[in-house]
Amino acid sequence: MKAYKRLFLFPMVVVLFLTSCSGEKKEVTTEDEKPRVKIETVTVQSVDQIQEFTATVEANISNNIAPQAHGRIQKLLVEVGDHVKVGQILATMDETVLKQTKIQLDNQELEFKRIDELYKVGGASKSNWDALKTQLEVTRASYNNLKENSRLESPISGIVTARNYDSGDMYSGANPIYTVEQIRPVKLMVNVSESYFTYVKKGQEVEVTMDVYPGEKFSGKVTLVYPTIDASTRTFPVELKIDNSNEKVRPGMFARVTLSFGTLDHVVVPDLAVVKQAGSGDRYVYVYKNGKVSFEKVVLGRRMGDRYEIISGLSDGDQVVVSGQTRLVNGIDVEVVK
Repeated sequence: MKAYKRLFLFPMVVVLFLTSCSGEKKEVTTEDEKPRVKIETVTVQSVDQIQEFTATVEANISNNIAPQAHGRIQKLLVEVGDHVKVGQILATMDETVLKQTKIQLDNQELEFKRIDELYKVGGASKSNWDALKTQLEVTRASYNNLKENSRLESPISGIVTARNYDSGDMYSGANPIYTVEQIRPVKLMVNVSESYFTYVKKGQEVEVTMDVYPGEKFSGKVTLVYPTIDASTRTFPVELKIDNSNEKVRPGMFARVTLSFGTLDHVVVPDLAVVKQAGSGDRYVYVYKNGKVSFEKVVLGRRMGDRYEIISGLSDGDQVVVSGQTRLVNGIDVEVVK
């Protein structure tokens, strides 16, 4: 019976001994081992100050072509996609009212000529002469207006981009008959941060790319810098134009505009060194010094491949952690490995 008890107790003692040894070994490893990190020395470099903006291409000029008053469209002379020249007739309107007004005008001119001769010899009063003269001027103005609106001309050289009626339709005024746009050149509007207000100048060259033309670049220029800052967005509008002599760029296209603001000397760090703080948009870098690391908040500038421009937060010659950040906290001792 005693031998049985000894055999039963022996395995339990062995298990307790092994468990004790295992726990003791784990405790020593956790307390004594420092987090291992890789570091890199950062330097100040000359960084091109380039900003990219998105914009939608617009026609340089867009004109809606329509008569002043409602009326029947007699004939449409151009179609969507046609190139037109300034002064070219695009549509004619029904001239019934125009012809009636012309007859009225001719009669009033004869009547005024008759009373004018009588007035000169004292055969008509000044009041009658004034009344007929005023009536004649009103009718002549009405005739000229109807004449102008009976033949719709293009005020610009451009391309027809919309037609909303057919020949014979009654123009109701809801939409213009045609839209004509000038697309040589085209323009783009971008909103630039107020911090660059003193850097943007009229005539400054810009680079534009279009998603529809991958890999192709278009040259443009700043044509207008608005003089005021939007207080709500802290931006100011800038107008750009592309010559577009080949008409490849069309209104409505999505564009990316690159503006250059010269160069500035800033610290540049590997992107591996930048850590995002959970729950916020802040960025941090672990800086190594005298065996410890400190958690430093940084302001990022441009991303250049696998590196970031640092606007503030680091100094020339700082040593930053580029690997092993997951086990780090502010002020912890670390072991540097190559």
